[in-house]
Amino acid sequence: MSPKMKRFPLVAGMLSFSLLFATACSNNEASGGKEKASGGKGEEVVVDMFQFKVEIADQLKALTDEYTKEHPNVKFNIQTVGGGADYAAALKAQFASGNEPDIFNNGGYQEAKIWKEKLEDLSDQPWVKDAYETALEPMTMDGKVYGQPLNLEGYGFIYNKDLFKKAGITETPKTLSELEAASKKLKAAGITPFSVGYGEWWVIGQHLLNLAFAQQEDPDAFIKGLDEGTAKIAGNEKFDQLVNLLDLTVKYGNKNPLTTDYNTQVTQFAAGETAMVQQGNWVQPMIDKITPNMNIGFIPMPINDDAAANDKLQVGVPNNWVVNKNAPDADKQAAKDFLNWMVSSETGKKALVEDFKFIPAFKMIEAKGIGPLGEDIVKYSNENKTLSWNWFKFPNGATQEFGAAMQAYVGGQTSKEEMLKAFDATWAKLK
Repeated sequence: MSPKMKRFPLVAGMLSFSLLFATACSNNEASGGKEKASGGKGEEVVVDMFQFKVEIADQLKALTDEYTKEHPNVKFNIQTVGGGADYAAALKAQFASGNEPDIFNNGGYQEAKIWKEKLEDLSDQPWVKDAYETALEPMTMDGKVYGQPLNLEGYGFIYNKDLFKKAGITETPKTLSELEAASKKLKAAGITPFSVGYGEWWVIGQHLLNLAFAQQEDPDAFIKGLDEGTAKIAGNEKFDQLVNLLDLTVKYGNKNPLTTDYNTQVTQFAAGETAMVQQGNWVQPMIDKITPNMNIGFIPMPINDDAAANDKLQVGVPNNWVVNKNAPDADKQAAKDFLNWMVSSETGKKALVEDFKFIPAFKMIEAKGIGPLGEDIVKYSNENKTLSWNWFKFPNGATQEFGAAMQAYVGGQTSKEEMLKAFDATWAKLK
């Protein structure tokens, strides 16, 4: 795991995650092409939120409704656009059209630098002192904090414990060879081992590919080497090994992996049609809707047969809530007030863990009621068995191109060597 992640004391009951619901206010003054109500004391303010987490769209709406009950003059206009690149493109379009949201999402690191001129400095907000220090790192620039972490998240292979038992698998796999052996047992029992959603660029080109970066001896040093031209992806042992895992999931996965989208991938698994799915604890609410109280948990995503190196989950801050620096003062204040309420009020804290199933990024929020997936992330984190998230440090647009190159490989259009060389070419072009 990266040194950064080790500083998260993920103790159940002391974790806090801030699912800060971006809030955007309204005022009769024109801002970004929007018509605003006057925003005076007791007058209506409309907070425009532009967010990407489709999994919690309904829960977010319910929470903002609760806030409005306590603050009748504050209303919310929430737009949800999922899918990584889809959200990024939609957000840029919002700003280009003049319909700038008051609250939106930012991944931090490179993305924070790109959007810095639009970000309000949140360093003086009450919640900053209660956030885990590492959780603030992605949005900290020049000693100032520009975003509130949604939560802590982790991912790996989610597995159906009942189907594993049915196939006679008594020990969870921790190495690539053990994973293949388990896949053979599942297939022999008439069970499709993997639900593969490689129609989504981010599933394959972001989350899966991250393994090869995270398994480097020093991920940050390797990324710096790519930037400086002293390191290469082609010929790197970890990337070569990653392809073995990729091949395994396709061999033992559902039909048509390149046309299987996120919703279909998770739905297949939640319906009991497959035994494993590469996703994170963020899918807990989706699974609960389809099969409540499903007997599930996490296993690692091994790329070789080193059990100690592979028995880890990938854990990080998935995104952050940010406030539009150029919004009218009334909007900004309403947005800040809401974000603080989200992580400090009993209503907000309860919703974040029990409804959103988030692992808190704040010390004052107890991590209870987060579901079996969140509990496994906490367990692995407490045991220091985690790997770092690295894609926010990549050149802008690289993950989409990585995804396209991997999809071409899965589709048989390119060789492994051509795919790895394409990664290097993408990095050199976009850095």
